[in-house]
Amino acid sequence: MIKREMTISEIIANYPETMPVFRAFGLDCMECQIADYEEVEHGAGVHNVDIDQLLKALNAAIGK
Repeated sequence: MIKREMTISEIIANYPETMPVFRAFGLDCMECQIADYEEVEHGAGVHNVDIDQLLKALNAAIGK
């Protein structure tokens, strides 16, 4: 299960199927230099993305 405190790179490394979800939300996290350190909740906030909707979509993508 993907949680708000996980780093973006951790999510992508463990669940590459989430990349289209990040893109759909306007988050090009694969190319972000701070993805290794940034928690997904912080990244969502910086880009004005609703974290709950993002987490729901990310977890749906991995079947959780």
